[in-house]
Formats: sequence, C-alpha cells, structure tokens
Amino acid sequence: MFALSEHHDPGELSDRLRDTPAATTGLMSEVIAQTCRRFPSMGQTEKTARIERLIGSSAWTDAALALIDLELPQWQVRRIAYDEGEWHCALSRQRELPEWLDQSIEAHHADLALAILSAFVDVQRVTAPSSRTSVPAVPRDASALHEPVLTDNFA
Repeated sequence: MFALSEHHDPGELSDRLRDTPAATTGLMSEVIAQTCRRFPSMGQTEKTARIERLIGSSAWTDAALALIDLELPQWQVRRIAYDEGEWHCALSRQRELPEWLDQSIEAHHADLALAILSAFVDVQRVTAPSSRTSVPAVPRDASALHEPVLTDNFA
C-alpha cells in the first residue's frame, strides 16, 4: 500500500500539511512514504495493520497518534489544545519536565489530525539521521573572488 519515496523535501511536506484543509488517504500515504522508517515493520505487524485499518476507515486522528506510537516510541503527546480556531499539538521526549525546561516540537492547524501530523513530521525532520561524514567537505567550485596568486619573490 505504501512505498518509500526516494527524494523528498521535509519542508515541502510540512508546507503541504499546513496548506491542506483536511486529511486524506493520499496525504497519509505520502506522510508515511516520506517520513516513516519503521513502517511497515516486521516486528510490529499488528501496529502496522492497525494504522492501515485506521486510515482505511478515515480515523485520521487515531492514525496520526498510532504513527507517533510506532515511529517515535520515545516521544509523547505533551499537549493538545484548541485556541482561536486552531488545534495546537506539542510532542515531547520528557513530558514530566516543566514546560519551560522541555524542548518540545509544536505545530498547529485548523484540523486536529493535521496538527498532530504536522508535529509528527517536524519531529521526524529534526531527529532524522544526517548523512554527513565525520570530515568536513571542501566546496569544489571556486568563486571569482578567490583566485590563486603567485607569491614567490623573483628579485
């Protein structure tokens, strides 16, 4: 049902979630394809099947919470609040800490499921393993401002 995407821009997916008025099966499939590393999981077949059933029955909020449970086992929902026409969702690793000490990821949207999904995508983007090497790379293109100069003294 879901295939992994080869190239994706996490910022583009966040923008798409922000601009979408309501969740759809296609949008959920796209979120899973672009952000989920454990879906489908061999050791978590019942969780994967549950997520697919929730998506099939259009239970978007429950599906988003189940994705957090599967993909981000160390993260928890810290706060869900409705204020001035928007849902606010905060995900946190250390929910027991006072809010001013916690480094939570927060997102908002007019739709509850999309607020939760937006926070989920932001956490996945922040916690994604980087493909950087241990040695810094040197830029290969030299700009016109940096030209080699001969410094030998031939006098």
